Amino acid sequence: MTGSLVPIYQWAVLPLLIFLARVADVSLGTVRVIFVSRGLKYLAAIMGFFEVLIWILVIGQIMKNLSNPLCYIAYAGGFAMGNFVGICIGEKLSLGIVILRVITNKNTAKLIEDFKAHGYGVTSIDGQGSTGQVKLIFSIVKRSHLEEAVGIINKFDPAAFYSIDDVNFVEKGVFAVKPKKYLKVFDGLFRPFRKGK
Repeated sequence: MTGSLVPIYQWAVLPLLIFLARVADVSLGTVRVIFVSRGLKYLAAIMGFFEVLIWILVIGQIMKNLSNPLCYIAYAGGFAMGNFVGICIGEKLSLGIVILRVITNKNTAKLIEDFKAHGYGVTSIDGQGSTGQVKLIFSIVKRSHLEEAVGIINKFDPAAFYSIDDVNFVEKGVFAVKPKKYLKVFDGLFRPFRKGK
């Protein structure tokens, strides 16, 4: 490399490459953790391989350029941005299933009817809350359908209390069978790696 290009590489190109590599590395790590929690062990292993490979290459460049503070800033900035990008990717993938619990003091016949009309399985039980009698509604929902299910709840009772938790494994049950269009690309890719399919 000629002498005139060395400063440009050290103070502009190298920090940019470190930043981009760190974004990729941390994004892969975030998605890998999501894959681990969803039981996609083979994909998690592949992600882990590339995550560590990129990290080693980046650390190697940092060690060669210890006198360049822009490399440190690029490394830290890439880490921060990688977390953001990884979470966004995880949200878009919408992998897994969740349990949706609804507690309301209203008559839940309409809510149950709406859930069933959209293909969701529903379990309803009576309960006692701090303000009196309540109804508890449980439904297992694919994460990709969660926005729609929450919309049904908010339409029924905007003041209803609901909670959402991840479910690691489900066998049998009633599930809506209308995947979001953008997930069709990923559906065939992930099917061999899913548990209980």
